[in-house]
Amino acid sequence: MLRVGLAEAVAYRAEMVVWMLTTTMPLVSLALWHAVAAGGGPLGIGGRFGTSEITAYFLAGLIVRQLTSSWVVWEMNREVRTGTLSMRLLRPVHPLVAYSAENLAALPLRGALVLPVATILLVAVGPGHLAHDWLMWPLLLAALVGAWLITFLCMSCIGTLAFFLESTSSFFDIYLGLFFALSGYLFPIEFLTARAPWVASLVKALPFYYTLGFPIEVMLGMHSRADALARLGVEWGWAVAFFALTWWLWRRGMKRFNAYGA
Repeated sequence: MLRVGLAEAVAYRAEMVVWMLTTTMPLVSLALWHAVAAGGGPLGIGGRFGTSEITAYFLAGLIVRQLTSSWVVWEMNREVRTGTLSMRLLRPVHPLVAYSAENLAALPLRGALVLPVATILLVAVGPGHLAHDWLMWPLLLAALVGAWLITFLCMSCIGTLAFFLESTSSFFDIYLGLFFALSGYLFPIEFLTARAPWVASLVKALPFYYTLGFPIEVMLGMHSRADALARLGVEWGWAVAFFALTWWLWRRGMKRFNAYGA
């Protein structure tokens, strides 16, 4: 399934490039906050975010975003509406496993974009802005896997709503708006901590932060070992919760699916 997914990604590589370009908002945020820091001084707690720290944060954000993106909601919504989901149900593999394989198979192409960005990150800001503790790197891998799982399963939850509704695109728009505002995609969550600590605490309890902001902070060494492990537990707790919700919605949806568009 991974080989088939990779073949599809290569066959439709122009479409894949377009999808990857839609996740380059961190570059816009980089230019914006870089100008703010250059004109008004360092930002964040104790002025920790200067221009070089902001550059490191948003370049790392672009890397994390490319490695943890998922588009399964569009696939599920279309296949439920058209009835082509029936073909997946005839196969001896659960459709969610097939969807996950198709999404994961695109990682080599996304990695081709990530590699030069990572090189630019090292050259532009130097390795001094990355985590120095060796344990942070295996924790980063676990954080990236957890971030991908939360994103994929959350998208799957929205996709399964197509069993009950004519279209789920409005729910996806709501999710996307919350993701932009609460994940650290448009600005580091630490900016909230400096201004409104209770808001930042609330944001860090929600799943959006763990899909982007948390892996970035682990990559940049912004957490101690104990804090990173504790937050990793919260992240994987959200992944398990979304898996349970997806499974429940899927089983309920199967009782309603009629393949009316086949």
